[in-house]
Amino acid sequence: MNAPAHPIEQLHAELADLDWVTDEGRIARLSQDFSWFSPVLKRQLEGKRAAAAVRPRSEEEIRRLVSLCARLRVPITVRGSGTGNYGQAVPLQGGVVLDMSGYNAFLWVRGGTGRAQAGIRLGDFDKAVKPHGQELRCIPSTFRSATLGGLFGGGFGGVGSINYGPLAARGNVLGVRAITIEEEPQFIELRGPEALLMHHMWGTNGLVLEVEVGLAPVHDWMEMIVTFGSFDEALEFGDAVARAPGIVKKEVCLLAAPIPDYMKQLAGYLPAGCHAVITATASSSEAPLLELVSQYAGTVTYRKTAEEAAASNRTLLEFTWNHTTLNALKVDKGITYLQSAFSAGEHLAQVKRMEQLLGGEVLMHAEFIRNMEGNITCTALQLVKFSTEERLQEIMQIHRDNGVRINDPHVSIVEDGKAGGELPQAVLDIKRRFDPLGLLNPGKVRAWLNPPEKASP
Repeated sequence: MNAPAHPIEQLHAELADLDWVTDEGRIARLSQDFSWFSPVLKRQLEGKRAAAAVRPRSEEEIRRLVSLCARLRVPITVRGSGTGNYGQAVPLQGGVVLDMSGYNAFLWVRGGTGRAQAGIRLGDFDKAVKPHGQELRCIPSTFRSATLGGLFGGGFGGVGSINYGPLAARGNVLGVRAITIEEEPQFIELRGPEALLMHHMWGTNGLVLEVEVGLAPVHDWMEMIVTFGSFDEALEFGDAVARAPGIVKKEVCLLAAPIPDYMKQLAGYLPAGCHAVITATASSSEAPLLELVSQYAGTVTYRKTAEEAAASNRTLLEFTWNHTTLNALKVDKGITYLQSAFSAGEHLAQVKRMEQLLGGEVLMHAEFIRNMEGNITCTALQLVKFSTEERLQEIMQIHRDNGVRINDPHVSIVEDGKAGGELPQAVLDIKRRFDPLGLLNPGKVRAWLNPPEKASP
């Protein structure tokens, strides 16, 4: 009698028609994301990889795979393009990486909403809705490669959040279609607040197949770099642009000195030692924007119309959000970063305080946004000159001691990265409903580290 096949061998044998990745190097690459931005996660996640990887092309293939993984108790780690930074796509317990990039159809646009399969690249989604006079409300700086499902499962917001707030703000995500991880999988549609119970959970509490989002009207976005000799004037200019209700904008990003010195591709537009603000505004708002440039003693060093930016295949948006970190790391491997949120109404004073306390070691990169309540504030992706893990913890505590919220990007447990440290009961209930066997990206939800039947609520 033959010995029972290893579960991975059974998967390959029983689902031989699926698009399995067989090259070991490629499986290793599909088991990684951009968690190497963090020296802490780079150390902790070293060598973690899946035993297999598969690229489904249809809902039926996903259903068959999920069913067999549930029967064989094989862990599943869902990934899009792997552009996340927190180890979301790194499997801690082997199993199968489910590469959703082949499940990428655009489905429809109706009025101000659009829907697509989870594996669609955000840039392709945008192209599909542009002929309808619409565009995505929020996109990460990785929009060329990042997927819709990846943004929903691991993203916060991004370019456009100055208007529409974080992705979790009411009205941005309208619904998702997800599959339960069971021997007899179910397909379930979640709407509104219930859909958001799967948001930013790193694919630990649901395998999302389709996402429906609110859209925004298209504008001709003009891109500018404005430089300043003064930190305070650069910061206050960015805030003034963000708060000006008559200036139509999509992005307002502050890069305090010496961060502009790291942006080597833009060196011709960034004088040494300057502070810079990157803006994307509607062409119709150029005159009032220039009035603010003059008021705050800024200098426009770069200006491109939407047509010129498209023709050059370069956008300043890829120097904002976490692309700032990526560009800096190309120059200095000793850099890492933080994620912090300032309090609306106090954000300018808080930013200035952090610059006074930590300037030179923690380099200010602030992104102006609307918060969940619609108030103008800023969030930050500061660059940190890394020395030790202990010092990194001290720096985060200094922020907390000064009323600045930290979402720790150096942890691989969902609860530790979220302010508060605990998940709402409703989120855990959704996990029980969609992942009763605890097979989705296991090891990343503290409340689920015990077997499901014993897990604490």
